[in-house]
Amino acid sequence: MKVMVGLSGGVDSAAAAYLLKEQGYEVAGATFRLLDEWDEAKDAKAVAEHLGIPHYVFDFRDIFKREVIDNFAEEYKNGRTPNPCVRCNKFIKFPAFYEKAKELGYDLISTGHYARTDGENIFRAKNLAKDQSYMMYNIEKELIPHLRFPLADLSKEEIREIAAKAGIPVANKPDSQDICFIPDGDTRGYIEREIGEMPHGKFVDENGKILGEHKGICNYTIGQRKGLGLSLKESLYVGKIDPEANEVLLVKNESLFKKRVMVRDFHWINGAPDMPIPVTCKIRYGHNAAPALASTCIYDDKALILFDEPQRAVTAGQSAVIYDGEKLLGGGVIMG
Repeated sequence: MKVMVGLSGGVDSAAAAYLLKEQGYEVAGATFRLLDEWDEAKDAKAVAEHLGIPHYVFDFRDIFKREVIDNFAEEYKNGRTPNPCVRCNKFIKFPAFYEKAKELGYDLISTGHYARTDGENIFRAKNLAKDQSYMMYNIEKELIPHLRFPLADLSKEEIREIAAKAGIPVANKPDSQDICFIPDGDTRGYIEREIGEMPHGKFVDENGKILGEHKGICNYTIGQRKGLGLSLKESLYVGKIDPEANEVLLVKNESLFKKRVMVRDFHWINGAPDMPIPVTCKIRYGHNAAPALASTCIYDDKALILFDEPQRAVTAGQSAVIYDGEKLLGGGVIMG
């Protein structure tokens, strides 16, 4: 069978290509051009040459700008904290990639993601510390039979060992830690270049008292304490961002906990089950899935998540993703 692997230039995707080739697949590699300033193809091409597989470059700059970059800036402008990787998976890394692969005669695609699939569903990876199923709740069920995730049961150490033994040139390449289109990690600077300088506004407390001046709402996220630039008598945290009033509400830690979370643009991978349903739910990538009850609302694309115990720093713009055990059921964008 023929499978095309998304080669990012990192060790995970390189190891995925190697393992699939060892399993007897006819493998090709593809690298996505997402930005004008770009050098990712160099390492990916070296991996493909080492493995003796064809290598393609797909130009996704237009769709990446439209669906990921523009959305990212707009969300921050509106006081939300987006997850661009979720958007990229929804529009590019799976559907757009699959269409390109299919045009070239490949019916299967693969990535270096840590997740599992049985051909009908997506499950959490064995290595829960690296599990990336959280980012995949927007995948359409028709795509799932065409996905392969060969890293599902491996640890990072095992992957590097496999790559080193195979002589793969990126075996010891460090992992990328930043958003791919903000490599310097300066989110504020990036957003100001995209939409202009954000106006300063007021920090206020829960009684409406002005506590000081903020430097633009794009600089803050729910639960933040450090970097506020204030001298306060007690520890206060960002509790709410109001883009219309251009205010950032600061609260005590106990005010950051919520049991009820409303979610929009909810996507069920294999259709909505009978409601309500007991689940576990993650409210951000690094969050430990917590027990909850999920139910749909009168609007088809919204859901209500009711946690057994209050969760800290529920953040508008991030995704709430629900599971039945290890199986990914779906998710959506937190409304606040």
